Amino acid sequence: MGKTIAICNQKGGVGKTTTSINLAASLALLGANTLLVDLDPQANTTSGVGIDKKTIAHSIYHVLIGAQPLKSVVVNTAIDKMSLAPADMHLNGAQIELVSAFNREKRLKASLEAIKQEYDFILIDCPPSLGLLTINALTAADTTLIPLQCEYYAMEGLSQLLHTIKLVQDHLNPALAIEGVVLTMADYRTNLTNEVISEARAFFKDKVYNAIIPRSIRLSEAPGHGQPVILYDKHSNGAVAYQQLAVEILNHNNLISSTLQSISSLTNKQPTETIHSANNNVEPACVDTANTQNPTLNPQNLTPNTEPISGGEHG
Repeated sequence: MGKTIAICNQKGGVGKTTTSINLAASLALLGANTLLVDLDPQANTTSGVGIDKKTIAHSIYHVLIGAQPLKSVVVNTAIDKMSLAPADMHLNGAQIELVSAFNREKRLKASLEAIKQEYDFILIDCPPSLGLLTINALTAADTTLIPLQCEYYAMEGLSQLLHTIKLVQDHLNPALAIEGVVLTMADYRTNLTNEVISEARAFFKDKVYNAIIPRSIRLSEAPGHGQPVILYDKHSNGAVAYQQLAVEILNHNNLISSTLQSISSLTNKQPTETIHSANNNVEPACVDTANTQNPTLNPQNLTPNTEPISGGEHG
């Protein structure tokens, strides 16, 4: 049965959608059957994988209100093992329509139960709020992954998110755990990035992934072309960083085995070899050299980010 991960942070512009799209794509290209659920009314995840949200007949909104089973709204993407449950503008009204609904916090959980066994991972892109849609995601999830941007005030508001996670654990989903924290929009030209990395590691300890997502032009451009960055530019640092993140998550979940055809030989390889075999000799990703607890990631084999840095936010 697949693992459900809610990608969650109530702050906007921290890389939730970027992480949702590119982590799902990376897991799929490494062989894991992956379902991406767009639970954000902005539907940027839907358009970011090349699906026109204006032409969708049914979306995750229709699932939440009980009008359609989840399986009927799932669509294919350009990546064979990556499917999408899309969002559209109707999702804006879901929180109001569900206010008086029975078991309103568990609508998504009930829908996922019917198809969970078909996937290795189900990733949920949450909206930038702690409303009913996010509560549905956290109630349905096994774990939550928190994107944290390497910028000023990065830790601000996390106490509210952690409090919400605690409330969900207490009342709706006792088994909910933190999958990990992924640092995004890293710009190593600034001292601030290193300060945020240190602060995050001090607070979350080993929950912070070694792979760090750089601020990059390619990550900003890819959604405009309706593609994950690994399809838009597989040699970019952003693409490689998300591949490294995917490998870490697979390792943490003990899913590197012969059951995942593309990664059955990774256990005895360094990360650069992993990326080379999957993506035809791309450059190594940006990884934090301060933390080397994961034996499958050897920072000595990795090089710093050399791609031009974007001035704008992505995701």
